[in-house]
Amino acid sequence: MSQHEPSPAPSRVSTSPFIAQLIEAVGPRNVLIEPADTAPFLTDWRRRFTGRAEAVVLPATTRETAAVVLACVGHAAAIVAQGGNTGLSGGATPAPDGHSVVLSTRRMNRILEVDPENDTITVQAGCTLQAVRDAAQDAGRLFPLSLAAQGSCTIGGNLATNAGGTQVLRYGNTRELALGLEVVLPDGRVWDGLRGLRKDNSGYDLKQLFIGSEGTLGVITAATLRLFALPRSRLTALAGLDSVEAAILLLQRMRSVAGPTLTAFELMSRESLHPVAGVLGLKHFPFEPLTPWVVLLELSDHEDEPHARSLLEAGLDPGAGAPIIEAVVGRSLAESEQLWRLRETIPEAQARAGGNVKHDISLPLRHISDFVRDANEHLARRFDWAQPAVFGHLGDGNLHYNVGCRAGISPQTAFDHEQALNEIVYDAVAKHRGSFSAEHGLGQLKRDAAARYKSTIELGLMRSIKLALDPDGRMNPGKLL
Repeated sequence: MSQHEPSPAPSRVSTSPFIAQLIEAVGPRNVLIEPADTAPFLTDWRRRFTGRAEAVVLPATTRETAAVVLACVGHAAAIVAQGGNTGLSGGATPAPDGHSVVLSTRRMNRILEVDPENDTITVQAGCTLQAVRDAAQDAGRLFPLSLAAQGSCTIGGNLATNAGGTQVLRYGNTRELALGLEVVLPDGRVWDGLRGLRKDNSGYDLKQLFIGSEGTLGVITAATLRLFALPRSRLTALAGLDSVEAAILLLQRMRSVAGPTLTAFELMSRESLHPVAGVLGLKHFPFEPLTPWVVLLELSDHEDEPHARSLLEAGLDPGAGAPIIEAVVGRSLAESEQLWRLRETIPEAQARAGGNVKHDISLPLRHISDFVRDANEHLARRFDWAQPAVFGHLGDGNLHYNVGCRAGISPQTAFDHEQALNEIVYDAVAKHRGSFSAEHGLGQLKRDAAARYKSTIELGLMRSIKLALDPDGRMNPGKLL
């Protein structure tokens, strides 16, 4: 909804001085206080966390956002910034105590500037990722961040969690795609760091403090982002393999053969793909029977399609050493999209099957196979009902190691043992020098794990930064730390 479109229906006007000040800041139609109006903002996407808030406020400008923050300062209220509310760790859900305001950026959805010469785009934080990608494409450029939720997640949320997605292998996380930020600080001041510079060694790189901070240091209101040339051709292939080791060998081979044209390299276990058939109405997968492991890979080439196809075929040639059992190549854009739907439907398929205990982790490539083996063996010894479903962005070492239940066992069984499952997985991650949180953030879900797996020096430095910028603990309390 843009600044000039109809706002949400007005809520009942309160006589509270705090609510009156919020109304003065953004107008009565943009302060929601009725339970029916606020409910969608108070529960996270996975419906695991529900909080309370005195109001949900929807500013449309940075100035209005600063006025909301100042009102919260004056009334000692907490501030929970929220974008599309698509997070998976409860990071944008208020606490149960209720003395907080949810500051939704949904009305802050303007594309401020597209600069094709500088290869940058400047947008408000409430723009959906899809809107930014579309605006870039309209200008003949590519904004490469790509997520399953891109139609509803926002740039502010992507920045707050340092989102990754499927093209990190070539373009990096959101952190690498951001050149400048505008942020409303916890005291209501506005830091204007919207600089489209690739080089700026004039002091601390302040924007990096706010990227990945999950709204605990300030409210991101706008960003200047990097753009890239549009590829002239894209090819997608699905390859079947017998092991994680084979997948890593294939990744190394494709990197050697295709170089920077290798854009995506997604790993999926057979167990993660089986539920997808029912959701998509598939009578069969591209190859049957499904191999133990499947890789979806994509090449984006700035030459023509024959050049890209020659690279792909060379990389997948078993006669030249490719460790694959089966492979299919999308012959058209429609076929490529069908292959991608297999990967993108996995989370929905798992949710429809009753859900599972999710782990968003990262590991050095050389440790991934050992981690999967160790975690699988430990789970099998402890819980014979446990069924791991593993998928993720192998190219950057990011796995989603989710644990559900074998057929005939209630999915609730996994949730009843969630703490024990987390310890098994996270202990194996720590053993293999990985991280227990790769791209979804800590939020409420994994906040306590930080105390167990991060060093006291790391935690101390994080608390020092929090204290310096937000001494009153007003910004998104109870998250991350």
